[in-house]
Amino acid sequence: MTFRQFAFKNVSRNKRLYAAYFLSSMFTVMVFFTFAIFAFHPELSGDDMNSHVTQGMSISGGIIYFFSFFFILYSMSSFLQSRKKEFGILMIQGMTIKQIRLMVFLENMLIGFFATVAGIVLGLVFAKGILMVAENVLILENALNFYIPIQAVMITFVSFIVLFFFISLFVSYILRSKKLVELIKGDKKSKGEPRANIFLTILAILLLGGGYAVALYVEGIAVLAAMIPVILVVSIGTYLLFTQLSVFVIRQLKKRESVYWKKTNMLLFSDLSFRMKDNARTFFMVAMISTVAFSAIGTLFGFQTYLTDGMKLAHPNTFSYMAEDSTRSEEIDFITTTMQEENIQADQEELLLRYFSIDEKNILIAKESDYNRFAQLIDEDQVEVGEGNVIAVHLSDQGLMYPGRDDGGHTITLDSGETLNNAQVIESKALPASNNYYVVSDGDYGKLGEPELEFYYAAWQVTEGKEHVLDVAKTISDEVSSYEFTSVDLNEYEISKIYAPILFVGLFIGIVFFVSAGSFLYFRLYTDLDTDKFKFRSISKMGLTGKELRKVLSRQTAILFFTPLIVALTHGAVALTALANMFNYDLSKESIMVLSVFAVIQIVYYIIVQFFYIKQIKQAV
Repeated sequence: MTFRQFAFKNVSRNKRLYAAYFLSSMFTVMVFFTFAIFAFHPELSGDDMNSHVTQGMSISGGIIYFFSFFFILYSMSSFLQSRKKEFGILMIQGMTIKQIRLMVFLENMLIGFFATVAGIVLGLVFAKGILMVAENVLILENALNFYIPIQAVMITFVSFIVLFFFISLFVSYILRSKKLVELIKGDKKSKGEPRANIFLTILAILLLGGGYAVALYVEGIAVLAAMIPVILVVSIGTYLLFTQLSVFVIRQLKKRESVYWKKTNMLLFSDLSFRMKDNARTFFMVAMISTVAFSAIGTLFGFQTYLTDGMKLAHPNTFSYMAEDSTRSEEIDFITTTMQEENIQADQEELLLRYFSIDEKNILIAKESDYNRFAQLIDEDQVEVGEGNVIAVHLSDQGLMYPGRDDGGHTITLDSGETLNNAQVIESKALPASNNYYVVSDGDYGKLGEPELEFYYAAWQVTEGKEHVLDVAKTISDEVSSYEFTSVDLNEYEISKIYAPILFVGLFIGIVFFVSAGSFLYFRLYTDLDTDKFKFRSISKMGLTGKELRKVLSRQTAILFFTPLIVALTHGAVALTALANMFNYDLSKESIMVLSVFAVIQIVYYIIVQFFYIKQIKQAV
């Protein structure tokens, strides 16, 4: 048997651990290849909008490639740790460090080659389906037909072969620069039961609590100023949480006999502090990577909702038109005719928006009857002002979208010198205004004098033929200036068209990060598999039942999988809450949706891994 054959057989013999390494690498290659397919698609070239999509795909591919280096490097390091006995036996039989280094290099290149080829083939298999999904998600005008992505195949293959080559060299350097005994033993050599430093434990609580408090307290633009310090503080606190606070909590639980001596808890807690300490870096890395994924996707999703809801708030009617009085007749007729041609029926109202000088500001004042007509158009409550009174109206709270809003403390004076009383402040979106405006009685409105500014405003609320609204809006917008004509459906379509590529790319990157985080946990769990087999084989001889074994292993695996996840979900919830505070906009629905989806994915992943892990332990027992 040649040396190359020996390296190949080593890969096949260690297929249990290499399977996760291979599948994770293959998935990473497939995602990168998918981005390459988009980046070089013939339909995504030439047009300005499509060029932005292509550019975004290319940048995202670069991020994934950069992240892949560290992910695969970590995977390879975990693999080497799990093969300590094998390296020891090979050394005893006369294999030199140089030969071990060459063997590891060949193995990694072999697995890298097949992972790259498999990732490209899998990407080609699902390419048409992915293109069809992207065609709808990205809201592109032209269909993304399947093509032979020769350039994408070549770039992906060369890029990842080079990546695996440099990782193999890097791993060889590690083997050469350290004594083999250090590589084999590493952090597996026990130095006694871990003990927590009380100062660092308290510091972890203070850093996390302080970081959370600042993130939840600041509002508006102050969130951006506090972001970097909060991230640093929380990151340090998270590391201390896993290395110090977790060990402290476990030791306190072990001191409580009612907990420690209950059923199989002794087995669970016996080496839990060792595991928490040994896995601290893995937990920290998984928690931070997952937090980035949660926060990025939650931010993208929430910001899109913020934009669309803000647009709907400012323009509650299906169609609206605003211009100087002299331009309205021809364009209004065109809008009405176009709607009739598509059998669209709508309720229509119109008025002159008049702005009066109050406290050196031009402020809109509407009469009661006009306000009520437009309020009825969007099913809002009508008002009764009463002679001598005034109602201040502003839009619902939308934070940065309308920064100049106030609570209406201006004094309105009639031509007679009489002042009107500010009776109440209400929220409404009946009339278009980015700031407060006022509603007065019809009688008082006639006594206001000459306005400073005057605009014609018309609004349509479609009642029948809503399925044709977007097409009609596109037709009208081609003839009427966008500064004058507004369509809610067209605006939402344009926002989605611009924002969809960003969200699409963000989802891809977030999924890659999350899958990688799950793979880190998988590697960490299976690194300790041989130790667990020996431990539970010995304990089973003392009378441990199959049910009790399953219970202990399920809890042990759950702690490994869900400890960093719970920390990441907490970090993500705080980050998204801070984002909501910055925009002064409720993102709780979006936050719950994003975090719940990731939690469900992790639960499914845990169930699958737990099943196979327990199965292997039982076979050994």
